[in-house]
Amino acid sequence: MEKQRKRAPSQRSLQTRARILDAAEILFAERGFEGASIRDIAARAGVQVGLVHHHGGGKEELFHRTVARRADELSRIRIEGLEALKARGAVTLHGVIDCFIRPYVTLAQTGGPGWLAYGRLVAHVSADPRWRWIAAECFDPTARRFIEEIAALYPEVDPQLIATGQVYSVSAMLAFLNTGWRIEALSPGADEVRLEQLIDFCVAGVEAMLAQSSA
Repeated sequence: MEKQRKRAPSQRSLQTRARILDAAEILFAERGFEGASIRDIAARAGVQVGLVHHHGGGKEELFHRTVARRADELSRIRIEGLEALKARGAVTLHGVIDCFIRPYVTLAQTGGPGWLAYGRLVAHVSADPRWRWIAAECFDPTARRFIEEIAALYPEVDPQLIATGQVYSVSAMLAFLNTGWRIEALSPGADEVRLEQLIDFCVAGVEAMLAQSSA
């Protein structure tokens, strides 16, 4: 006898799951893993605590699902940009870094509060070695793809330096989105920092590192 097919989740179930992940995203971003409780996530989502466990599992699994939810879309946009760059035969260090940074900054600025909160989640994952497995699943494959493209441009450079530049560039990108108020505090009336300035900063930093390697 054939096994009965598993019923697809209803629209209502999908909407509930999305509300739970939206709430988890905001609270994990604001409070970190320890500071966000399942009860608070349930209250923000407007659901019973049991539904959070049903759709998200335990707290660690919910954190994982919340981080993973947007990773595929962001990776797809980045890779598509990189492939378009290669198709034009215009691969440069500036172009590769632009393809990595621009998609997320654009989503964070125009895609709603969830995408901005997502950057804080990425910062939590990047800063805490216990989430190494989440980074390995959600971010490392795409990061390695970009590191390989830069390595192809600079075959004589130690790949470790390129990976270091990649990590520093991500840190600068997250600072660009989350700490602009510090620039205003240190230089009142300063013009808003533009995305192109961030990309130029990252490119110059990586170029400096690569130049040291070949000196």
